[in-house]
Amino acid sequence: MPRPRVHALDPLMDAAEQLAVDAGPAAVTVRALAEATSVSNGAIYHAFGSRAGLMGRVWLRAAQRFLTLQREAVDRALAHYDAVEAVVAAADAPAEFLVRQPVSGRFLLTVPRGELLGSSVLPDDIAEELRRLDQALTELLVNLSRSVFDRADREAVAVIRDCVVEVPTALLLRGRRSPEPAVRQRLAAAVRAVLAVPLPDSTATK
Repeated sequence: MPRPRVHALDPLMDAAEQLAVDAGPAAVTVRALAEATSVSNGAIYHAFGSRAGLMGRVWLRAAQRFLTLQREAVDRALAHYDAVEAVVAAADAPAEFLVRQPVSGRFLLTVPRGELLGSSVLPDDIAEELRRLDQALTELLVNLSRSVFDRADREAVAVIRDCVVEVPTALLLRGRRSPEPAVRQRLAAAVRAVLAVPLPDSTATK
């Protein structure tokens, strides 16, 4: 019997995501999920193959939803030829995701991928999808770096990563819920301030 399609598994993944947010990733076991959803252990194993498959699929779904929102925000800003505001939009995406999808937003923000997936061996298809997600994020950072700085060397991309990943994480981890407007304003101001600092000549750092 073939496994159900991914979209048909949303109720199970919703429940697993909620368990992880409420009690931490270790609380998400097949037994706990079965109890929360009244779906049998066997059906859950059939759907996901293993606990690692379940957790990997839940993480991927949340990350793919987030990356779609982030890309759309960046594209809107770039359509107006404003590279700095595109970085601001990318940095604000975690806050917007928390507003639109609070559970998924908290899931991604508070549960790092490495901690969530642990040392379990991931199914090959999920591992491949994770690699593609990593590549998509890297491409986004590089494109933003070229748009802002007209260069994409390691130092330039690192600045963009600080703006898009590190600064939002530091500010948004405090609340872990829908962020206050003032927090988002401070985030935008911080990103603009970072981008206003000139980069050293790329030839001087080689």
